Amino acid sequence: MIKVGVLGATGAVGQRFIQILSEHPWFEITELLASERSAGKKYRDATKWLIETALPEDLKTMEVKLARPESLKNSDIELLFSAIPANIAKKTEVEFAEAGFTVASNAAAHRMDADVPLVIPEVNRDHLALIEVQQRKRGWDGCIITNPNCSTIVMTMTLKPLMQFGIKHVRVATMQAISGAGYTGLPAMAIHDNVIPFIGGEEGKMETEPLKILGELDGDVVKPANFKISASCHRVPVIDGHTEAIWVEFTSDPSVSEIKKAFYDFRREIESPTSPEMPIMVMEEEDRPQPRLDRDLGRGMTVSVGRIRADSMGLKYIAMGHNTIRGAVGASVLNAEVFAVERGIVK
Repeated sequence: MIKVGVLGATGAVGQRFIQILSEHPWFEITELLASERSAGKKYRDATKWLIETALPEDLKTMEVKLARPESLKNSDIELLFSAIPANIAKKTEVEFAEAGFTVASNAAAHRMDADVPLVIPEVNRDHLALIEVQQRKRGWDGCIITNPNCSTIVMTMTLKPLMQFGIKHVRVATMQAISGAGYTGLPAMAIHDNVIPFIGGEEGKMETEPLKILGELDGDVVKPANFKISASCHRVPVIDGHTEAIWVEFTSDPSVSEIKKAFYDFRREIESPTSPEMPIMVMEEEDRPQPRLDRDLGRGMTVSVGRIRADSMGLKYIAMGHNTIRGAVGASVLNAEVFAVERGIVK
């Protein structure tokens, strides 16, 4: 078993990490780290458990440590999963990487750093080669690996198989679940019977992150993909599962059947505990995908695609994925699994 720790263990994202990792066949949680407010307490006393499954018994009495590298000076963990907010992650993740730890981060702080891999394994696993660049340039023994924004992941996974047709312009309108705002992120009176047509910073992430992910690794740098993205992001009263209406304009003229075949043929490249057998599932029903019915496909790691149809600009379809699993914690865990396999930590 690979011994791991969770940074930001008491928050909602940290709890989702604990839920997934507590049953993981490769990873064993041996360290929980959080802010000064929680440090020194038993985990059950430091957090208000919000996940639908029970708090793992073996972690209830584990002591929460301060999220500083010196807290782990006597630890033998090999990997850290970061659930800390981006403003804190900007400095803290660097400190842990400098101290020799591999940090699999869900935070936005370092996603667009030129030498930090922004990875969806089914899409750009080869970008993990940036780790060597990062360590060489910064003089680190450790490293930072990031996964994209939750809405970015859903869209980008569906764009990858369409790259063969030459993408010219992508337009997307999101209907994003309230869990993406965090447990206390939105008052009930704000979202009940309502749609909020603004999510701070979200549109910028959707318009830039996919271009890095779908870009070409050229030596020490990633050359961004050469097309445009226009995004409009909205919060809707759904608990989990981001739904996206996507329009794609091509440089060629693929048929709907060719597009469907591209989605059907998109398969995982590596077998690991978190990777779904079908990263993309095509739905032929006229009213699917739906978050309540489809977000848990592939244990929450499958992106569903439906309503694929021709448009005056090219193509339009609906994509949906579980935002806190495929779009967040599950994505970080999958990145760590692929890293462990490629580094020979797991055979």
